Amino acid sequence: MKWTSMADDDDFDIGTRLRNLRQLKKLSQRQLAARAGVTNGLISMIEQNKISPSVANLKKILGGLTTSMVDFFQEDAEEPKTFWRDGELPSIRSAAVHGPEATGAKLSLLRVGRADQNNLMLLHETYDPGADTGPTLYSHESEEAGFVLEGEIEITVGEEVEVLGPGDAYIFDSRRPHRFRNIGKKRCIVVSACTPPTF
Repeated sequence: MKWTSMADDDDFDIGTRLRNLRQLKKLSQRQLAARAGVTNGLISMIEQNKISPSVANLKKILGGLTTSMVDFFQEDAEEPKTFWRDGELPSIRSAAVHGPEATGAKLSLLRVGRADQNNLMLLHETYDPGADTGPTLYSHESEEAGFVLEGEIEITVGEEVEVLGPGDAYIFDSRRPHRFRNIGKKRCIVVSACTPPTF
């Protein structure tokens, strides 16, 4: 999946951002790959926008840069807000791309709250059929909970795997490796909360 920030309706160029950040840290692709535990070929392909990383691989790579997802996708400084109208919410979304990690399915995250201003973040998550946070489970320093509003979502947390539907809910320590995947034939919508915010 290719992750793009939808702030001001401009696509977030993940490849260029990653290359600029790597060069700012004075690391070669090989050095970053060694730090992150991925191949330098993967980093090269991402920087050229030939493929885009899963959530898990992006977190690994950013860990090698000692950069959080929050900082990576950070929009320009914005004043703290109390209310948002429909269409104003900052968004991070995935878009289908060609390459070994592409599924063709989209995942969209609408966000309320940010790490530099709040202790809590809410997400309105939309998973197309087949959308997946990635085959590699990921973890982060947080706790999260959510309700399924529409469709079905398979959630893996450690060794536990459950398919949840409308009205079902979850809560877990985000340090436990986890994955979200829409294995159904319809769109899935989840509203979740995460504290502290991680992206």
